[in-house]
Amino acid sequence: MERSYADMPLHYGKVPPWLYTRMGKLGVAITEAIVHEYGRAAFLQRISHPAWFQALGCVLGMDWHSSGITTSVLGALKRTVNERAHELGIYICGGKGKHSRETPAELQRIADATGLDGSALARNSRLTAKVDNTGIQDGYNIYLHSFILSADGDWAVIQQGMNDANGMARRYHWHSPAIRSFTEEPHTFIYGQQQGPILNITDRQAAGTRSGVLQLVQEPPEKLMSEIRKILMPRHHDVKRKDVDLKRLAGVLAVAHERRGPDMASLLLLEGLGPRTLRSLVLVSEVIHGTPSRFDDPARFSFAHGGKDGHPFPVPTIVYDEAIHTLRTAIERAKLGNTDKSDAIKGLSKAAQLLEKDIVPDNRRFEELIEQERKDSWKYGGRTVMGKALPPSAPVTASQLSLF
Repeated sequence: MERSYADMPLHYGKVPPWLYTRMGKLGVAITEAIVHEYGRAAFLQRISHPAWFQALGCVLGMDWHSSGITTSVLGALKRTVNERAHELGIYICGGKGKHSRETPAELQRIADATGLDGSALARNSRLTAKVDNTGIQDGYNIYLHSFILSADGDWAVIQQGMNDANGMARRYHWHSPAIRSFTEEPHTFIYGQQQGPILNITDRQAAGTRSGVLQLVQEPPEKLMSEIRKILMPRHHDVKRKDVDLKRLAGVLAVAHERRGPDMASLLLLEGLGPRTLRSLVLVSEVIHGTPSRFDDPARFSFAHGGKDGHPFPVPTIVYDEAIHTLRTAIERAKLGNTDKSDAIKGLSKAAQLLEKDIVPDNRRFEELIEQERKDSWKYGGRTVMGKALPPSAPVTASQLSLF
């Protein structure tokens, strides 16, 4: 099993309530859509993939590259997903700091209600924390531990450590079906760039040392995930051309703003939505339905709802709310057997993928696109942690810019 590595700059601060509430609403809607369409196991597989998780954080309006995505997304999901756990069969335990120490007790309460083996789950929780904090001495001290559990007994763990010396964070991903042993290369991914010498007693070549330090805990062998992605999150706050696959972004714009697509019937079913909301829904659709190879440029997903720090542009709250309402309505209709709107949303990501194949993006227009979005931000209820977006001092003629 290979590992992927990336840097996440340490960012401090809090998510404002106006964004945190929306993150929870859209996050649980995306979770429900995945569970309804693909099952609980598929949701666990996605959340254990670091690139997908980063894309999810971007589409929820978090700073696209920072360590804060981990704590904020998991916190928002824990609140809203657990409220619907009896329906979804997904439970999120643990969290940051003192909340991480409550994980065994939370797992035992869930086990008592579901009939799962609480002692085994708590043991798995403690072992994953022990391996990442002690078994791999890479200079990162674990401060977040989240255990995501399905009613079927499968689980994923996301942990994050910080290194004050270099101002970076590292995220660790576990996925129970991929684990053959807790003490020999157990991770689905380790998300962080190597910063120097590392003591890793979970390495396959450390078997001799490990036998004298840790008790080997064997799990039934399962097929390992075969596709691993490398993602390096830079320190710069602004979204640059090099951070985004412009062909993919151009495909999104072609569907949303030019109403181009091979399946126009799907677009007609979403008639009434403005092009700005359609762009958000194309990217939300890809988070729900996209394959792993589609998430190696997570910055692209920040073009759904911007970022709370204003990069690439302020969070358009009006668009955000309309996207939540449209997705929520589609899910409720699908529960009643009316899948027209949910199928239409699914078709958006497919249409973008087909269109991008023949698009030659104009790289020079990328910065202009961001600048236009910022100028128009006040029209969409744009907000950042610094306040609401204001109209420009001089009149601006709004026009949708193209990337091709």
